[in-house]
Amino acid sequence: MDTEYVRRRGLILILSSPSGAGKTTLTRMLLQKKELDLTLSISLTTRKRRSSEADGIHYHFIDQAEFVRRRDGGELLEHAEVHGNFYGTPRGPVEAILASGRDVLFDVDYQGARQVREKMPRDVVTIFILPPSMRELRARLERRAEDSQDVILKRLDNARHEIGRWAEYDYVLVNDDIQKTFDDLLAIVRAERLRRPRVAASVENFVVALLGEEA
Repeated sequence: MDTEYVRRRGLILILSSPSGAGKTTLTRMLLQKKELDLTLSISLTTRKRRSSEADGIHYHFIDQAEFVRRRDGGELLEHAEVHGNFYGTPRGPVEAILASGRDVLFDVDYQGARQVREKMPRDVVTIFILPPSMRELRARLERRAEDSQDVILKRLDNARHEIGRWAEYDYVLVNDDIQKTFDDLLAIVRAERLRRPRVAASVENFVVALLGEEA
């Protein structure tokens, strides 16, 4: 079937991983592949903007009262409190993107993934990225040279907890080779875009027209 005749609803692609497993790099690679036409979901946050951040690009920076209003009003797909600051994903922009047939990329943890799936189960595809070993994960964290040893140890402890949630995801990839993992991600995106429920409406119209043609 010629895909130009097939219109579909967009999907929500969620990537999760412990810190250091490669999620940030893979997210960047997906966004840089222009033909994928992925849109990165931009979260709301109540924390103060850093000098290197731009409102509307890195986060939407709002005050706590506004955040609570949106959360309690059911306007958020997911939300969490981290170190006294609130983070969340507004539902409206995501709905608009999906309705246009485009896909939204989320970078959230297992708790955020669970909340989004509960609210929009038919639209969500979840992928968990595993490190090849805990030793390699530690080496990657140390090579980044961003954290003290105490922080690295805390990240490793958190990683064990997060890794234990792998069975909650649709796909699980072991990132022992970044290019191979990226290729697997591309295969998942392409396959999920063609799933029958996402293209059913337009395919049905196409089939009606097809069956009405002379052979």
